[in-house]
Amino acid sequence: MSYNVTLIPGDGIGPELTASARRVIEATGVKINWEVHDAGVDVIEKYGTPLPEHVLESIRRNKVALKGPITTPIGTGFRSVNVALRHALNLFACVRPCKTYPGVRSRYDNIDVVMVRENSEDLYAGVEYDLDTPETKQIIALANGKIRPDSAISIKPLSITGCRRIVKFAFDYAVANNRQKVTAVSKANIMKYTDGLFYRVAREVAEEYKGKVAYDEVLVDAMCMQLVQYPENYDVMVMPNLYGDILSDLSAGLVGGLGVAPGANIGDGVALFEPTHGSAPKYKGKNKVNPTALILSGMLMLRHLGEKEAADRLEKAIAAVIAEGKNVTYDMKVDRSDPTAVGTKEMAEAIIAKL
Repeated sequence: MSYNVTLIPGDGIGPELTASARRVIEATGVKINWEVHDAGVDVIEKYGTPLPEHVLESIRRNKVALKGPITTPIGTGFRSVNVALRHALNLFACVRPCKTYPGVRSRYDNIDVVMVRENSEDLYAGVEYDLDTPETKQIIALANGKIRPDSAISIKPLSITGCRRIVKFAFDYAVANNRQKVTAVSKANIMKYTDGLFYRVAREVAEEYKGKVAYDEVLVDAMCMQLVQYPENYDVMVMPNLYGDILSDLSAGLVGGLGVAPGANIGDGVALFEPTHGSAPKYKGKNKVNPTALILSGMLMLRHLGEKEAADRLEKAIAAVIAEGKNVTYDMKVDRSDPTAVGTKEMAEAIIAKL
């Protein structure tokens, strides 16, 4: 059987990472028909947008995509392509497994947690108003002195629909992957209506899985401390958008960094797989950056396609190369200036040799 998959190389280090990941995935023997489409800062001049419509059409048609990192300007410029993709394709669930592999430099051993982040709502919904706009002035007036007049404003929406489907996704993921517990994370002691709604809905969903999957709740600030002190106590965690963004990076730090942190964005019938890290334009074209996160994202893609045996072989090959510690990039060496560190292509080739 063959699969049609949209491949988005991205920008910055994206193209060289996706080229390596593509070779590794093909080496598993799974037949992939790649439909390559560009997006990001490099295509704005040609298409007038960083996310051309034909890219979205391809993903909708193929139902599965693998994406390299794409640059997001900070504080100015176009809105995040990553966020736009999630909204346009209704990819409401972001899944970020964080797992320790022997050989990765980390202060922890045997961590295996999964972050399930709601993608469509919360402060990332894109409902923002700049200084001195009519909308901002109206909201300030309604706030009865709680907002300073020189403020810009972001609105945090959480819905019953959004909360229910992300929590249900987390429980279904736990059942499908033999996980034991789901922990809901929010700040409901302060944001009693929005985050309070998240907990109320989560408790209702948890009742449907009683006896199958355990359920608990931890406030987001306490969760940061708990993950650093007792990460072994947690399994699957589900949370609104902003908290998920922050905690998934924290969890990646526990297992060795963003270089080993894969990600999946999943909606109804459509799935997009990508690394957690950014586009690191300063390393563009240097054949230096760790390809593990994108290759592990490809592994998640194979599992999604039902190619479990190939995915298992791929994960074992990645783990073997990391444990051996010979053919790995500079960031995986004990000394980052170690001259024996290999490049992106060479690490990918070492993984292929283990398949």
